[in-house]
Amino acid sequence: MAWLRKTRGTSCETFRDERSPNGFSLLPWLLMGMGAFSNLFQGETPEPWIGGLGLLTFNSLYVYVSFRSFAKETREATSTRVALALLGLVTCALALAYGGNWLLFFPLLGLATGAAVRMPQLRPVGLVVGVLAGGVSVFHDGWGGLDIAYATWISTMVTAAILSLSEAVRQLRTAREELARRAVEEERLRFSRDLHDLLGHTLSVIVVKSEAARRLAAGDVAAAQAQLNDIEAVGRQALTEIREAVTGYRQGTLRDELDRAESALRAAGIEPVVRRSGPPLVPQTEALLGWVVREAVTNVVRHSGAARCEIVVAGSGGERVRLTVTDDGGGGGGGEQAVPMRAVGGTGLKGLTERLATAGGTLTAGRGPREGFVVTAELPVEARGLVEERVEVGVGSPVG
Repeated sequence: MAWLRKTRGTSCETFRDERSPNGFSLLPWLLMGMGAFSNLFQGETPEPWIGGLGLLTFNSLYVYVSFRSFAKETREATSTRVALALLGLVTCALALAYGGNWLLFFPLLGLATGAAVRMPQLRPVGLVVGVLAGGVSVFHDGWGGLDIAYATWISTMVTAAILSLSEAVRQLRTAREELARRAVEEERLRFSRDLHDLLGHTLSVIVVKSEAARRLAAGDVAAAQAQLNDIEAVGRQALTEIREAVTGYRQGTLRDELDRAESALRAAGIEPVVRRSGPPLVPQTEALLGWVVREAVTNVVRHSGAARCEIVVAGSGGERVRLTVTDDGGGGGGGEQAVPMRAVGGTGLKGLTERLATAGGTLTAGRGPREGFVVTAELPVEARGLVEERVEVGVGSPVG
């Protein structure tokens, strides 16, 4: 069934492409020249070999212009414009020399002109072709020749309008397909980032708490049981978050992420210190900062070997909010400043850098001024009344 649906979709696309106007769409109109062709064979045309050569030249130029008029690059090429000009000269020469059925080549010239010329050049060119057809036709048939002029002008404008509309439809279809492709790529990127951040943090917490439960099992059964209960809770929460990530509706709060970070750090034997101040944050800002806390704390638990980790969330004049995660692990270097994430960090932090940049924020990470590692995120915040919220875990003076 999947193969059948795919085949049907391909067939529909092919059918639509075949229905789109192309050079073959203009060829049936050459039947308008059958009257002149008949005159040649019936001996009604003086110097028939000149007329036959002119008819062959007209048809060749008409076909050439028609097939080059359906792509912008070839339509605007100098060779196409020269061929259209030569087609006009041949049409005028044949119509002036023979009149009668040969005047019908002017509407064909109008078709070729409408196919090869677009706005804003179409109006003056179409007017010139119509006036030229009217002048030659009036010369042969009197005022009745104005019908040829009108038919030439109409064929020019209608052809140009139809082909311009068809081209616009093709461009819209191409744009729609490109937007659909980009949407799929963005959704894949979103899911891969969410899955990386969710599973990386959750599995790290489970591993740390499992190690803690193993150490405590021999001497403190109650404490070991508490760690096992935490592992179960983390696992259940991970299942919920993965389901939410799949559907795209996960919007965690910063408070929840700070609480989880505290639990993970304590289980790893790292002293957590959490301070928060500043205005309330909009859900999008909270969610982004929560991702940063999750990724930074996961890296601290996995790689730092730190004894203490400090997380500070502080508003900046009601316009921006800054999150700083600092540890005292052995990865620090003397005095080296933090640098943009394009220069350091792994996949998780690089993905977060892109997310924050989209929201008008920044993310930097690097060695601290004395030791350890520092991750700093800044985002714009919409202040809705400045309030102070202070959460302190462990030691350290609160930020006021």
